[in-house]
Amino acid sequence: MAMKKTDLEKNKALKLTNDMKKANGDRFGKPAAQPALDRRAQRKLDQEQGLVPFACKLNAELVAQLKEQAATHPDGMTGLLTEVLKRGLATDA
Repeated sequence: MAMKKTDLEKNKALKLTNDMKKANGDRFGKPAAQPALDRRAQRKLDQEQGLVPFACKLNAELVAQLKEQAATHPDGMTGLLTEVLKRGLATDA
């Protein structure tokens, strides 16, 4: 089924506006944010720091408390959990 010329033009215009939105980093005088690392680069940086992914299931109320405290922790969730686990493991020894 062939597309009408107007449909082709509409598609071109949509593609162009989407490309412009993606490319526009400086909006209203604000500099573009640093691009996020892709997963492979982030994983490599984590490995260099000796970090290992560790998944577990926690109670929703506990997670809410952790998120609340992690928001003000200087090292975020990872730093908070490291601190809490080290403290907890030290008391068991």
